[in-house]
Amino acid sequence: MALNEPVYENMIQERDVMVAMRDGVHLAVDVYRPKAPGRYPVLYTFAVHNKDLQRPEIAEALPPQPAYASLWYGVVEGGDTKRLVANGYAHVIAELRGVGKSEGDYDPENETDHYDMIDWITKQPWCDGNVGMIGISAFGGEQFRAAVQGHPALKAIYPYDSMGAYSGMWSIREFHPGGVIHMMPYLLSLFSCVHEPCGRPGPLPPEQEEKWEWAMNNPDYRTYAHLWNILTQKGQRNRMVFETLVDPYDHPELLAKSEENLAKVRIPFVCGSGAYAYTYKMHWQGAQHWFMNAKNSPKKRLVFNGPAHMERPFHQMHDDILRWCDHWLKGIDNGVEDDPPVKIWVMGENKWRTYEDWPVPGTQWTKFYLDSWERLTTEESLPSEQTQSYNPDPDVFTQMPLSKTMKVERLRYMTDPLPDDLLIVGPCALTLYAALDQDDTNWIVALSDVGPDVSVRTQREGERFVPADLPERGLTRGWLKASHRALDPVRSKPWAPFHNLTREAQQPVVPGEINEYQIEILSTANMFLRGHRICLDVMSLDVPTGTAGLSNVEFIGNHVCSSKTVTHKIYHNARYPSHLLLPVIPL
Repeated sequence: MALNEPVYENMIQERDVMVAMRDGVHLAVDVYRPKAPGRYPVLYTFAVHNKDLQRPEIAEALPPQPAYASLWYGVVEGGDTKRLVANGYAHVIAELRGVGKSEGDYDPENETDHYDMIDWITKQPWCDGNVGMIGISAFGGEQFRAAVQGHPALKAIYPYDSMGAYSGMWSIREFHPGGVIHMMPYLLSLFSCVHEPCGRPGPLPPEQEEKWEWAMNNPDYRTYAHLWNILTQKGQRNRMVFETLVDPYDHPELLAKSEENLAKVRIPFVCGSGAYAYTYKMHWQGAQHWFMNAKNSPKKRLVFNGPAHMERPFHQMHDDILRWCDHWLKGIDNGVEDDPPVKIWVMGENKWRTYEDWPVPGTQWTKFYLDSWERLTTEESLPSEQTQSYNPDPDVFTQMPLSKTMKVERLRYMTDPLPDDLLIVGPCALTLYAALDQDDTNWIVALSDVGPDVSVRTQREGERFVPADLPERGLTRGWLKASHRALDPVRSKPWAPFHNLTREAQQPVVPGEINEYQIEILSTANMFLRGHRICLDVMSLDVPTGTAGLSNVEFIGNHVCSSKTVTHKIYHNARYPSHLLLPVIPL
């Protein structure tokens, strides 16, 4: 089959095929396959997004758009159909029940539709009995759900940007780490093709009605009128946002079920994300959690790309995707089983590095202590009985709510310019000892690379401050709602605090009381070059780039923050050793 044939003459297209599930509900499917006799392996994709946006003519009208382009459209991510077909695959694109042209009610926890759809695919005369999956984001998350359902014809998957692993694809734990609600689901509603009732708000089931009344009385929600609008409609619009607002908690039964599902993945997979994903969390969190915990997979890989999101329509990584699928679906011996398990793009030096596991074996977990004058140092403070330099007084910042200001107050801690290159790869964490004057806040922390800085700090005029115009690259962030500080002691690790995030475990802060807060900072990979500074910002507010809760980019949304003015006091001394834990890799 020549690759230079006219655009569609080498492809048979079947649109809106209605496929019956076991309960009689029909799901809408598009099929693209080579225009040649024979049977072919199938790359199947399935998501909450509109399948019509994945059509080849969309890609032709909208050539690949970089992440910074105005016409970048996130949900065109089902794969390069023409390339897949040209390489001898059928491409099957389906819509979930209750989505687009599919029948039924939207059910993100359905446990049989993938099995039934793959079963239908294998019975078609153009299928050779081998099925793989492709697509990123929601299309990636569905691949793990399909793997859990366990159809024997599903041989391998490539779930890049693969959604949440713990407690479900869209869980509070993975989508809103630390229990701090962010606006991406609200912004995603602009893309929705889910069937929603859009009727008159009516009574809810008693348990949900009680939760709804709690949400309606939440003063933080009331500050954000666009969210209040969704609450008043009682689930008639933006169902995902509504359910998050009325029940912003994890549930032990969901967590337990997800851990059971991790063990059900028994096929090869490649998962991953990129440095861009820290702003919306679930893709990078989910990829790591699937990779680390799906221990029954015979071959798995983790890929971490750089800071720019994939182009849309999605066409990148297809060399690797086809190589992966050629081996597992076509039986081609092309060396994929010898590929290193972990491949990471390291910012700062802008090169790939490979490792044997995640976190990286041999990681030197290094503490950088918060110190006076907003400094970061590896030197541990001495107790008061051993030194006159003991500092009992806290650093302080006071943040007014978004209803009164768009100014983000912060404490900024930085190392001196580094004497040598320093490589960090992996998960990070921040331990704060702090007191508040209110019963809650949102801790928002940011890790950055600042420099190069050739300045010195002395008493001379012009040398007393760190220069304000130094280059700065944001690397990653972490979040924790102060009332969710309670940890799960079994699942927690020093570099990966695991908070309970349940309604029962939530504890209001006693004003004035010093508490320990262990804050997960999403994994990163960066080479801090000689002369650069490690920078840590501690905040409690972020600001949308638009009005009415809108943002320039759907995956860079702000968070629901406190409606009160909150004073934060951070202690750092031998008794209260606040510190940043970084995964240093020996060079």
